[in-house]
Amino acid sequence: MLAYLHSIMDNEAARTARESLDLAFHLSNILDAGLDRHTLSVLIALSDIGLNPEALAALVKELRKEPPSTTALP
Repeated sequence: MLAYLHSIMDNEAARTARESLDLAFHLSNILDAGLDRHTLSVLIALSDIGLNPEALAALVKELRKEPPSTTALP
């Protein structure tokens, strides 16, 4: 019975996480932030473990300034 309850709670948590990511992705598109779902999920996860969201935003902005690498991969 306990395993069944954990399964229900895990399913609910997964559904809530998907809905939150969908909402964040929708807002990102409205704001034309140019963030894909994967990037958003990474940023949310980093924020969840305590990284400063403003620092993460600054990092994303800085990474966008860098020109793409022209070095060929082996």
